[in-house]
Amino acid sequence: MTTGPSRPTDIDLETGTDTGTDPAGSPAAPDPASTANTDLAARLDRIPIATPMHRRWVWLLGYLFIFDLVDLNSFAYAAPALRSEWKLSIGGVGAITSAGFVGMFLGAIAGGRLSDRLGRRPLLIGAVFFYSLFSMLSAFSTGPLMLGVLRVLTGFGLQAMTGVLLVWVSEMFPRSLRGRYQALLLAIGLAGVPIAAWVARLVVPLGHGAWRWIFAVGALGAIGGVLALRVLPESVRWRAAHGRTDDRREAELVAVMEAQAEARTGRPLPPPVIDRPVVPGRLTELLHGTTRRKTIVAALACVFLILSFYGFSSWVPTLLVERGYTTAQSLTFSSILAIAAVPGALLALPVIDRFERKTVIFGFQIVVLVLLLLFGLVHSPVAIIVCGFGAAMLMQTGVATLYTYIAEVFPLHLRGLGSGIANGSGRLAGVLGGFLVAGLYSGMGQTAVYTYLAVAALLMGLVMALFGERTTNRRLEEIERE
Repeated sequence: MTTGPSRPTDIDLETGTDTGTDPAGSPAAPDPASTANTDLAARLDRIPIATPMHRRWVWLLGYLFIFDLVDLNSFAYAAPALRSEWKLSIGGVGAITSAGFVGMFLGAIAGGRLSDRLGRRPLLIGAVFFYSLFSMLSAFSTGPLMLGVLRVLTGFGLQAMTGVLLVWVSEMFPRSLRGRYQALLLAIGLAGVPIAAWVARLVVPLGHGAWRWIFAVGALGAIGGVLALRVLPESVRWRAAHGRTDDRREAELVAVMEAQAEARTGRPLPPPVIDRPVVPGRLTELLHGTTRRKTIVAALACVFLILSFYGFSSWVPTLLVERGYTTAQSLTFSSILAIAAVPGALLALPVIDRFERKTVIFGFQIVVLVLLLLFGLVHSPVAIIVCGFGAAMLMQTGVATLYTYIAEVFPLHLRGLGSGIANGSGRLAGVLGGFLVAGLYSGMGQTAVYTYLAVAALLMGLVMALFGERTTNRRLEEIERE
């Protein structure tokens, strides 16, 4: 075996190592078709770096995530203008906010289950076109009822895409880098939050109906969907688990990544560590044994995440107006807080693959608890921005870490559905959360709202610290068998 980097054509597709040349001096020709029974997952996991192929995927998926987050936050930033134009009450804002979460709940379950059956790629790309279409139609809404229905449909596509996208990354990236690249991907996508905020800040003051442009911008995700049709492959793990090994493309794809890794490191890859095959199971696995515990923990963590995180981000623009600020001032504050999203996700990079995910989540949620309480108590504009920025930033760090965790803990054949149930539980809680915030504010005032958000943040951290799994730098197949 040579010690230098090898070319894709010099890779033995069964071992991923350099095959050298034959006695006549001609390179040995690879035969991807001979690798039908190869553990491609083990070959992926031995890659020690992110290859150029991985980096190309990150930018594409990041683009899709950007407009997912634009759509997700579009109504929150349009709500102050809609309250004035349509005479919406606080309860009306809560109802439309909850409508979006109804759609996300359904999308999480349906998207996850269908991705387990039909593949990650078709569901991911199809969901992009789905939410882009209904986001564009939202721009033509004529009243609260029509917008509420369209937010249900948009939410369906948004959460179907998000859940499947995170699962795809967990299955296609090396185990030692999963956390960092999930966090980086989320950081790229979270640029959609300030984009939505600043589009609202620029267009809403233009006059009657200008809020419609916020939803139109969200439809630009369809451009990424077109690119994904050409660039994004199916999950190698998913195809292998479903016995679809008759296509040379999987072996060729892994061979190229192996060659790129060897070329960059200058040394051969270690031998793949092949686990015993994963035995396919049934849906009832999610409700039995250790998998039941994983399902409950992931679902509860998502419930408390949505109640705290989206309860904060979705209501800040409206509640700042209720404090006495103008719509323009509220959107300015909200736009500044929205900038915290990207550094918040990036903050996870140095810790997410170094420390246990559940420990990272617990530590940051304690700080979020304090900042949310302060945000509800302070009155100085500077203090509001400082506390709000810190809370928004660290909540995003928690989101990046939790999303990575959820995509790791479920069996491969149920990973899409398990992730969908966890995320869907959070979205279902978001339905109730919209009405709960409105009720707390109407009955007890803003201090009660922010106390409730802080308690939800603490409960998310406690659930993970006490009952979460160890997943950092472990093979997915190893986690699956616990």
